[in-house]
Amino acid sequence: MLEKLFQLKAHGTDVRREVIAGITTFLTMAYIIVVNPSILSATGMDFGAVFVATCLAAAIGTLIMGLWANYPIALAPGMGLNAFFSFTVVGSMGYSWQVALGAVFLSGFIFFLLSVFRIREWIINSIPMSLRFGISAGIGFFLALIAFKNAGIVVDNPATLVGLGDLESLHSLLFFAGFLLICALSYRQVTGAVMIGIIAVTVAAMVLGQVEYDGFVSAPPSITPTLGQLDIAGALNVGLVSIVFAFLFVDLFDTSGTLIGAAQRGGLLDKDGKLPRLGRALMSDSIATMSGAALGTSTTTSYIESTAGITAGGRTGLTAVVVALLFLACLLLSPIASIIPPYATAPALLYVAVLMTSGLKLIDWDDVTDAAPAVVTALMMPLTFSIANGIAMGFITYALLKILSGRWSHLNASVVIIALVFIFKFIFLNG
Repeated sequence: MLEKLFQLKAHGTDVRREVIAGITTFLTMAYIIVVNPSILSATGMDFGAVFVATCLAAAIGTLIMGLWANYPIALAPGMGLNAFFSFTVVGSMGYSWQVALGAVFLSGFIFFLLSVFRIREWIINSIPMSLRFGISAGIGFFLALIAFKNAGIVVDNPATLVGLGDLESLHSLLFFAGFLLICALSYRQVTGAVMIGIIAVTVAAMVLGQVEYDGFVSAPPSITPTLGQLDIAGALNVGLVSIVFAFLFVDLFDTSGTLIGAAQRGGLLDKDGKLPRLGRALMSDSIATMSGAALGTSTTTSYIESTAGITAGGRTGLTAVVVALLFLACLLLSPIASIIPPYATAPALLYVAVLMTSGLKLIDWDDVTDAAPAVVTALMMPLTFSIANGIAMGFITYALLKILSGRWSHLNASVVIIALVFIFKFIFLNG
């Protein structure tokens, strides 16, 4: 049944490898079930209800992605988007969290329409190859920054923006040990090297008394305080149009970047460099966003941490199904997920970053009109802490360079339109 549903042999994989990949992906993104409620609860939303909504939204979106699109991509409420939801829309602008949820739902609905009419698919397929390599590398750099930040290696510095953390701390030492272990096991072609590294660091942290936990099983909290509380009518206010499109823009290109980077890492692109069944993958994402808003959480999107599972061997939707089931299990076993510290998953993210930056070698470095936009794309992602910003600056740089160099034939209508849209966004939607 699994072979017929997921075509495992055709993708060069098996059930064991897919299960290990699913567990690996889940372990690298399990932090969201705790982090997301803590961020959204700043708006007055019930922490327990958001915890349940987070698990359910992630499970629903990931299950659709696995069963319908047959991709090893996991979804969950997006980091950055939840902060925008809490601290900008509700905190700074003063809208209620119910109205903010309505705006998230509307952005997901527009997202769905763009997917149905293949406008979004057209946008993604029109991305030049040099930008695709830049996007993949940029996600790698972005993952590396997250990894170093979670491990306390990179810290903020008021004089230089970033600085070196405490390398002698136990967390830093465990992080480096985990990273070296993963690399060594991978070189020896040990299956599940990434997952082994995460578990090894977590166990070491428990033995050294660095991890505290209160049991392993707990009943799920009630979701009633947030279920169906979205205010769509309030979100239709003219003043919220820019907010709806801000959610849409970020989700659109965060997801696009994630799909491209993950697909390239797993060899899932076809001979023309395009992603088969892209429409289904895009609609899975938009349905997840609408479902999440109805349950009571911010925008649900594809996760770049999916590349950890792909690196571990995941190639089909069975990987995603495993992730979805683990998110459902977290409703009862939430303390287990919360045991895993950030510095235990950080080595996995850094290892994936090493692999993803390899795409830079495929760029035509002799053509500066291709190389420069790719570099801008790759660097802007970690330096602005946003995949969407990196893609935006890449498109703008690519279009302007081709025009100024007189190479109009290298441009297509979609690239020009997307670049103009991004320029409009930066000018009128505050970036």
